[in-house]
Amino acid sequence: MHASQGRSAGLGLALASAFAFGGSGVAAKPLIEAGLDPLHVVWLRVAGAALVMLPVAWRHRDLLRRKPALLVGFGLLAVAGVQAFYFASISRIPVGVALLVEYLAPALVLGWVRFVQRRPVTRAAAFGVVLAVGGLACVVQVWSGLSFDLLGLLLALAAACCQVGYFVLSDQGADEAEPADPVGVIAYGLLIGALVLTVVARPWGMDWAVLGDRAVMDGTDVPAWLLLGWIVLIATVFAYTTGVVSVRRLSPQVAGVVACLEAVIATVLAWVLLGEHLGAPQIAGGLVVLVGAFIAQSSTPKAPPPGPVAGGTGEAARAGSDGTGAAEAGRSAGLSAGRTAP
Repeated sequence: MHASQGRSAGLGLALASAFAFGGSGVAAKPLIEAGLDPLHVVWLRVAGAALVMLPVAWRHRDLLRRKPALLVGFGLLAVAGVQAFYFASISRIPVGVALLVEYLAPALVLGWVRFVQRRPVTRAAAFGVVLAVGGLACVVQVWSGLSFDLLGLLLALAAACCQVGYFVLSDQGADEAEPADPVGVIAYGLLIGALVLTVVARPWGMDWAVLGDRAVMDGTDVPAWLLLGWIVLIATVFAYTTGVVSVRRLSPQVAGVVACLEAVIATVLAWVLLGEHLGAPQIAGGLVVLVGAFIAQSSTPKAPPPGPVAGGTGEAARAGSDGTGAAEAGRSAGLSAGRTAP
């Protein structure tokens, strides 16, 4: 009974995380259209969340000594890279399309596994890659000569490439006796990402007056500060923490399935709140992308263990597989920039 209640609670948290992540682009796009540069919106999001997570970072300050490379990689790729490219892409193409392009990341991860790590890839995983690419062709409507903004698509693809680094980092240190705490990794990833984005975005040149004005969501005026508050508190801090907890109560695989709903949620929210309507071929293609991404992600071969483990239980194996912060954060957040990230 207790285990069942734990799984139910984990499922609820995973759904809440997917909803929170899915709303990041919908809240960010009106701010961009109101006059803020996409990089400035990203900086506000990451810097605001970093300030909220400062107490957590202080509590896990030993990570600076133990895992400096992991923290820097997480901050550069999973935080700064994914979110900067995602927000830049939604300034040019619909939110749903940008997020669906990011769902190519599991396919790109398989390329890393096959050609860099030189490990075999299952037929099911290869089939998932073909599905994802074919679905993406429907999303961008290649038969009409790529009528979408090409630069916007390339920016979304760059976000997907940063997600690859996100998942590659997830394997670092997973088999250690004392793995990095995932919430601590998130906190330091936000801090490092904020520092990097401060240099890149140069927020001192931002039009701060926009935050005191109102933004427009499909004809409705909304306070800009309210949208920013949603992005920082809900779509970042709340989304990351609930995602991590959901993985602990479920498993990376189950949480990853629920995280696939993020693209659906983002598309529906963009449809309702921003008036971004997708055609039937794009919706069908989006579903194919999600199915292909799920197959590719669930069929990705795991790295072989360093040696035989005597008497290992299923729970112990699961704890080892999602022990690092990047692993739990990435898999629980799915493939968003806000995942994750986006």
